[in-house]
Amino acid sequence: MTGDVGLKEACGVFGIWRDPEAFRKAYWGAFSLQHRGQESAGVAVLDGDRIHVAKGMGLLQDAVKGEALNTPGNAAISHVRYSTTGESNAMNAQPLLMHTRFGPLALAHNGNLVNHQSLRRELEEEGAIFQGTSDSEVLAHLLARSPHEDFLEALQEAARRLQGGFAFVVLSERGVFGIRDPLGIRPLVLGRTADGAWTLASETCALDMVGARWVRDIDPGELVQLSDAGVASERFHERAQERACAFEVIYFARPDSLYQGQSMHMKRRLLGQKLAEEAPAEADVVVGVPDSSLPAAMGYAEASQLPFDFGLVKNRYIARTFIAPDADLRSKGVQLKLSAVKEVVAGRRVALIDDSLVRGTTSRHIVRLLRGAGAKEVHMRIASPPYLEPCHYGIDTSRAGELAARHMTIAELASTVGADSLAFLSPEGLMAALGSDRWCLACFGRGYPVPLEEGEHERSQKQFS
Repeated sequence: MTGDVGLKEACGVFGIWRDPEAFRKAYWGAFSLQHRGQESAGVAVLDGDRIHVAKGMGLLQDAVKGEALNTPGNAAISHVRYSTTGESNAMNAQPLLMHTRFGPLALAHNGNLVNHQSLRRELEEEGAIFQGTSDSEVLAHLLARSPHEDFLEALQEAARRLQGGFAFVVLSERGVFGIRDPLGIRPLVLGRTADGAWTLASETCALDMVGARWVRDIDPGELVQLSDAGVASERFHERAQERACAFEVIYFARPDSLYQGQSMHMKRRLLGQKLAEEAPAEADVVVGVPDSSLPAAMGYAEASQLPFDFGLVKNRYIARTFIAPDADLRSKGVQLKLSAVKEVVAGRRVALIDDSLVRGTTSRHIVRLLRGAGAKEVHMRIASPPYLEPCHYGIDTSRAGELAARHMTIAELASTVGADSLAFLSPEGLMAALGSDRWCLACFGRGYPVPLEEGEHERSQKQFS
């Protein structure tokens, strides 16, 4: 998916402990996660008993200026953001810095808390004053108002009250802490550099960027502490059946990342192979939508014994369109970011492979591009099931009424996007490619694994924001 206007990821987080270039490495870690959020970015570094924060709106290089790279300190966290809860403004940019009875703290968050509204009301009734509108601030206030004298106990107790899909990194004098939600919906991995520094990140590509090797995924419901003593692990929630986000595999994670220890590039090729088995097309060439759909297109071509070629070219200077927080900017981005290669598609039947279809706006534009370049036929194949329900765990899907597959038959969708034929990968084919049933498939109509607050699902049917 080139960024189907209605689908936006949440954020990326990174943390590192005991490295003399902590700020610089946290910066590069966030840089490698820029695909997860381009709305705001920031870095927090611990220097003795002080925490310095540099953050702002826009891309990382705009939000954190080059001179900040020399900020001293040996532990740091960083963040890139797209807002799924809370407004798009500098007040909600992260890391958030707090001064508490436990000393200075900085935190960064990926995901969404489904009970943040009730927690916020409770905290405000107790006198808490929130600085911004994001749900991330709830954790800070829970910590500040904890009755526990021990910081780790306070952090565990606060984490137990959170519901949804989330991964936090917290920076303090005591170490860098990582927290992953009880079902493991949002990702968080542990790594170690050759010099012995411990790291946390949303994806393994960030570990690669700073010269760290992947050690393991943080377990669902696990809280880890990176400190001079090494890595300490505690469970803040009893072990439950894992429900990792399937869209990390389908689209969000970089293809060079590992997710649950498996290559995203190879998993996406397998999705394409399964799609070819289920929905073959009478075509002359297989074309993928760059960049995230290319592995699936390669797999489709392999399984169908059709040639794969680059029939679409991406303008590398246009960011992922789903990231832009303004609807008009997203729409213009779709129009500017792709062009067709006439020599590849002219006079030919094209099997067009995309990883997902949300609103159909981008799909319609791409089919029109290919026909304008002379494609004889366009047979669209989607390497995931129909997207039917808004996500409440860290993917900001817009109005449920705008989810195309929710309101149209496959034939109607094909007509709407202008394709000669259209087919989706089945849920069974997706599960076979993923290799287990331990995945969150709520967006494909398979039920929400974390119960929503009363009225939350009904509100999302009108507008999810």
